[in-house]
Amino acid sequence: MTIPILSLKAWRRKLTAMQVEVFEAFRSINVPEDKALKAAQALSGRDNDVIDLKRDMTLLKWMVGTLYPLIFAILLKDFYR
Repeated sequence: MTIPILSLKAWRRKLTAMQVEVFEAFRSINVPEDKALKAAQALSGRDNDVIDLKRDMTLLKWMVGTLYPLIFAILLKDFYR
């Protein structure tokens, strides 16, 4: 089963700037167009993973930032009882 290859201009409209740079780098070292395109798309998947991790970290920071004052308030309450 082969994947139909669109024209280079059509693919560039769909690719991000980083994907275009990776694609052109692979093409400059004579990697076939379909393999260069797949590699560029695979590398962009990593960006999505990084974005998901940053979102998770933001949530965790918010949760810890909320818990610290609550724990501190409980400790103060117990200490000054």
